[in-house]
Amino acid sequence: MIKITLVEKLGKGTCHRNHKVGDSFDYEKDRGLICPMAMHTLFPYIDILKYGGNIPVSSKGDIRVCCPDYDIINVFKIEKV
Repeated sequence: MIKITLVEKLGKGTCHRNHKVGDSFDYEKDRGLICPMAMHTLFPYIDILKYGGNIPVSSKGDIRVCCPDYDIINVFKIEKV
């Protein structure tokens, strides 16, 4: 299972899809619930993890990817569970 969790918000606005810090998604079951802009950024990393590849970790020690929305900048953690 690939788990996606919104762990941080860097922008001052409100997410257009109302995602909030702490929201968590199972990629296989919930991918339709994730903002399409964020999903576009997350997908290459998810695909690498699904097929056994390695991704460099963030300074936090995990895999983090930012939403491309300049005004919001949601930070998602991706992990293979």
